[in-house]
Amino acid sequence: MPSPWKRVTFSAASLLCVGSVVLLVVALSTERWVTGRILCQTGVDIVNASHPELEQFVGDIYYGLFQGGKTKKCGLGSRRSKIYFPNLVRTLNGGLHVMVILFLLAAIGFSLVSLSFSVYNARKVPYQSIKGHKGLYLWNLIALFGFLGVLCFLAAVRRHSLTERVANYKENLFALVVLDDALDWSFWLGVGSVGTHFAVCGVVAMSRFKLPKPEIKKPEEPTVSAVDLLY
Repeated sequence: MPSPWKRVTFSAASLLCVGSVVLLVVALSTERWVTGRILCQTGVDIVNASHPELEQFVGDIYYGLFQGGKTKKCGLGSRRSKIYFPNLVRTLNGGLHVMVILFLLAAIGFSLVSLSFSVYNARKVPYQSIKGHKGLYLWNLIALFGFLGVLCFLAAVRRHSLTERVANYKENLFALVVLDDALDWSFWLGVGSVGTHFAVCGVVAMSRFKLPKPEIKKPEEPTVSAVDLLY
């Protein structure tokens, strides 16, 4: 059986792995990777809108890895529409978008492997080094595929004008211009999952520290003197 300190540290590592999986699953399933504001340039040109009137043509957009939505204002009131990425892959940089999803799915898979190893080490002392500390370091480093997924998505947004392509998808009559866009909380959940794996490595390293054992004082034996023997 592992020592109490090892059971505590590996249990903490297990909780961190669970946290990483939860963060990635929530990030994949939500639609707030990017939020921004869009301007209906066609509507502005038609009415020759001046600066105070531009707000009437400013809508919003949000999207994740699989779907999103936008609200456009082109002088006919607000019109909401949903965005589904399976239909967008042909228009966008499909290879890069698929790589983001695959990297995040790989990160979830290796996080689960790291979880199983953490639970194993909390219950038993492994006989092979690959099942112990070295194995946990390895699986958590491989789980940093999630970091590559986050970087690929960031490249798609900043270098390939992802928001502008999403906003103008199937827009035949109106041209939409992105005023500003920002990475939202779903994106930062993916970044947070990367931090949990560094935390796991730190906790696993702490498990190798040997805590000083408390000293148990032996009861003092009574001393018998020559005077006591006389009685």
